[in-house]
Amino acid sequence: MSEGQIYVKLSEDKLIPKSDVLSLLRTYNCYHEGKNFQLRTREEDGEFILEGLLNIYWGLRRPIRLQMYDDNERFRPNRNSCVLVKQLSAESNNNSLIRETGPAGDDAAVPEEDDCPQLLRTRSDASFMQIQRRSKTRSARDLQRLRTHRFSINGHFYNHKTSVFTPAYGSVTNVRVNSSMTTGQVLNLLLHKFRVENKSEEFVLYMVHESGERTRLRDDEHPLVTRVLHGPCEKISKILITEADLGEEVTYDVAQYIKFEIPVLDSFVQKLKEEEEREIRKLTRKYSAIKAMIQHQLEDKACSTDRV
Repeated sequence: MSEGQIYVKLSEDKLIPKSDVLSLLRTYNCYHEGKNFQLRTREEDGEFILEGLLNIYWGLRRPIRLQMYDDNERFRPNRNSCVLVKQLSAESNNNSLIRETGPAGDDAAVPEEDDCPQLLRTRSDASFMQIQRRSKTRSARDLQRLRTHRFSINGHFYNHKTSVFTPAYGSVTNVRVNSSMTTGQVLNLLLHKFRVENKSEEFVLYMVHESGERTRLRDDEHPLVTRVLHGPCEKISKILITEADLGEEVTYDVAQYIKFEIPVLDSFVQKLKEEEEREIRKLTRKYSAIKAMIQHQLEDKACSTDRV
């Protein structure tokens, strides 16, 4: 490692010269020219840092759960609401409740959560309360706050009926990261963005190639640097999030056979079995011969000792 040379971390034990990264970065940014995916660079305390958006594809097979609340926000009924609940409860017990709107379970009476900027988190037995929504007239600052309040996964916000769901396989999302962030940090950021309740330890990231090759990104690896090294075209390679216990690596040697038809693959397996059996017989003969020679030498030594 030459003095004065600046390196970029790919992982804890692998560094890449800044000049090599810059060369790849020019190609990367040229590919994304005019788009939001161009990466910016900066130096901080002698460290060369890339930052920008990173595309991640959903590859989950099992459902995830979205958090009901955003951060520390909770529904806190005011005094008037409490009085209203008591009144409605009493009227309900007397079977004389008159509602101006439709039934409590009528979806037409309550707008869909996905269509409402201020999401109602759930509706319980008190869902028939006439909760007055805020006026839809909001300042630009309020609208910006609501837009950044909670992101949806392909249009899916929290809904008490569908809070547990599986994101569409192969659909894409993105997070803003930098090259100093590790795989674990990127996963945490992704889950926090969408308020996913599952722990980051349940998931892993893979670099998936068009050929079918799949390489797991290690915990100490830096996904943004890995993305730049593999080039900008996501048809050739992309980053996939999947369950930690369901994903598996596929080497290039195996990936080159994946696209063959089943009968062809069966014939490959049969040939491999035959080759394996030949190798086993060859090794068995070899070690049988060595064993016989050792036994013969031992017998000769035993005979010599007896004669003496």
